[in-house]
Amino acid sequence: MKNRMKYIIFIVTISLFMTACHDDLDQDPIDPDSFTEQDVFVNTTEAKKALAKLYASLALTGQQGPSGQPDISGIDEGFSQYTRMLFNLNELTTDHAVVGWGDAGLPDLHGLYWSAGNDFTGAMYLRLAQEVSFTNAFIQNASALPDAEAQTFIAEARFLRAFAYYNLIDFYANVPLVTQITTDLPSQSSRTELFDFVESELLEIQDLLLDSNEYGRVDKVAAWALLSKLYLNAEVWTGTPRYSECVTYSEHVLNSSYSINMNDANGNGNAYDELFLADNDTNGAQQEFIFALNFDGIQSQTYGGSTFLVHAATGGSMDPLSLGINGGWGGLRTTKALVEKFESSEIDVPTLNSQLGGSLSDWGLVGDLNEWGDEDVEMYETSTDVYQIYITLADGQLKFRFNENWGNNYGDNGADGSLEAGGENITVTAGTYLVTLNLATLTYSFEAIEAAGDNRGMFYTDGQSLEIGSIPPFAEGYAVTKFKNIDSNGNQGSDSSGDFVDTDLPVIRLAEIYLNYAEAHLRGGGGSISTAVDKINELRERGYGNTSGNITSGDLTLDFVLDERSRELYWEGQRRTDLIRYNYFTTNAYLWPFKGNQANGTAVDAYRSVFPIPTNTISTNPNLIQNDGY
Repeated sequence: MKNRMKYIIFIVTISLFMTACHDDLDQDPIDPDSFTEQDVFVNTTEAKKALAKLYASLALTGQQGPSGQPDISGIDEGFSQYTRMLFNLNELTTDHAVVGWGDAGLPDLHGLYWSAGNDFTGAMYLRLAQEVSFTNAFIQNASALPDAEAQTFIAEARFLRAFAYYNLIDFYANVPLVTQITTDLPSQSSRTELFDFVESELLEIQDLLLDSNEYGRVDKVAAWALLSKLYLNAEVWTGTPRYSECVTYSEHVLNSSYSINMNDANGNGNAYDELFLADNDTNGAQQEFIFALNFDGIQSQTYGGSTFLVHAATGGSMDPLSLGINGGWGGLRTTKALVEKFESSEIDVPTLNSQLGGSLSDWGLVGDLNEWGDEDVEMYETSTDVYQIYITLADGQLKFRFNENWGNNYGDNGADGSLEAGGENITVTAGTYLVTLNLATLTYSFEAIEAAGDNRGMFYTDGQSLEIGSIPPFAEGYAVTKFKNIDSNGNQGSDSSGDFVDTDLPVIRLAEIYLNYAEAHLRGGGGSISTAVDKINELRERGYGNTSGNITSGDLTLDFVLDERSRELYWEGQRRTDLIRYNYFTTNAYLWPFKGNQANGTAVDAYRSVFPIPTNTISTNPNLIQNDGY
């Protein structure tokens, strides 16, 4: 499926969702080698290729790769890709990101002052409208196929249509509900009507979808997961809480065959970063991906997707080659509001020493750490002829000495780890170490001790300031290195030029459903507090690499879950929706740098919780009413 997408060039005659997304979308195939509609639906083998187009429409942008024959006109083709727009609307508008580019309408998003004519809010509307149109055409045409497999394809198309409407409900609230190909001007549906449609579709298709499917395609667990997401937001979108249903369908997902990735494929101490590497379709991360969009640097090229997330977040003194690309675009960074959500703990040296056992001895350390004075830093005798101590050192030199007597000291001639009586000073670099002296073998070691902390926070700080005084300079704000175009072995993705990225992007993954369950439970949806805590701790143990970050039921509050969603899901297209659910997005209950276009943040009008229907769409369809405030 992943490699096949490049070869599927399939444009169906689509419904005029908004009196046409754009005129160039309502057309016959534009490539002379393309399949015609009759060819595509002659049998299930050909229909599967058309199904690939429905998935590819969320990943790609046109008919010939990164640019040249766009599905949507009126905006740079790379800008119009779905996950790039998802980032712009759901991350760039929040505390998770700022961008230094000055493209018209782009700074408006982080400043929360966009207008109805904003190209980026309009592009997402058109992209989702196109997906609805494509799925409607597929469902109608594939319905004539008698094979049972075709019914599975139709169920997948209905899922993708429901997913598009889930996004439309979230972003635009009241849009036309169109389920058939038509040239009539559609009427506007309410958010509740749209919600009810998505719910009914997912409930109907859950048993029509396969129990498991090939990577890149959805199965019945995806329907349960999208219902979990839908019900979590029901109170905001319809005024009626549905948290018990959120718990129910989250439990279905929790009890499915999907699992949290715990495979530390690159051996760096935790298994979180594997989710965002170039081989995340094979390194174990795929077991967590319930719905992922597939990208390949050769077969499916786009200037959106993971290519955007890796290139746009690279700049300053960062080394592009270490991220598997040929250069950075120097645009995206994050605010201190995200950085400061990641906990780290100081190394408790006295406690570590108390856990060594043994007793203080006459052997100790002397050197720059005590200005080569008379009183050594005494070590603990932990076994016969073995002495140890945890200690924090600055850059400098030291030796081992007995009872403050220079007549009995050891150094290291040649810096080879072996000791000689009266040998040369031992050079050390700053850090916290477990220092071991073994007199039986006349050897020593310095084992670096790292502070325990949450490794999910992947930031580049060299030359970057935590505080943002002005958004355009790339150096202001930490850079984010979460997404990379290198695999678990450190190899670059398939495009040797470094232009395009292989990393697949999870749109729904199991970790999100863990968090949905916990939040819905705390909001009165039932379920088990112990299950919620266990699932949160499973994510935290992966992030910390150990149990040092584990919580108890007393720690589990709604605000803790919101912060945990930020730590686990940042830059994955969730944040704005989460903040709205907590009533933090527009209010002064939570401020972040440059919210409301103010350096310290300020509240904005409540109508900013939904985006405007594009001005061109309103002007061409008199049945539509613009959202309040626009």
